[in-house]
Amino acid sequence: MADFDSNPFADPQESNPFQDQSVQQATSNSHRGLEEYNPFEDSNKQSQPYRQTAPPTKSEPQPAVLPPTGPPPAYTQSAAQPAVQAGHEDLIRRQEELERKAAELQRREQQINNAQYNTRQNNWPPLPSWLHIQPCFYQDFSVDIPLDFQRTVKTGYYLWMCKLHLMCKTFNMV
Repeated sequence: MADFDSNPFADPQESNPFQDQSVQQATSNSHRGLEEYNPFEDSNKQSQPYRQTAPPTKSEPQPAVLPPTGPPPAYTQSAAQPAVQAGHEDLIRRQEELERKAAELQRREQQINNAQYNTRQNNWPPLPSWLHIQPCFYQDFSVDIPLDFQRTVKTGYYLWMCKLHLMCKTFNMV
């Protein structure tokens, strides 16, 4: 414990990395400032000069075009085309199905418009016939709501109507 500055994990035979010639050369030139640096001075050049090559000969630039070898090959069906055809057939089938549905909707709309009387008269809110205000909406749970949800919708509707009724009564009491 007498020598606190030495590294106990260091290899005693290992040389000092700062004694490397490249490190010493780099640190010896560091005493000169930027003002004194001359890139064209011989002492600043690298130890291995660049290899000189012969200057390139000047020739006319040529476009990078391949000469034509002949007509293009004849078209043949590839292996990828059946997959394209299958996808195309699927799109055609979907389009036909959409057109059938559109025609069915158009036919039903025509039937409703051509009926002699409108069976769907507005029936909500329920108002007496002697009142000059008429109902605004048509409401029929059996027609508008799917069978699975009719009970849920009716329960919610009746709860909402009860709440509205209680709110009106409370407002009238105040």
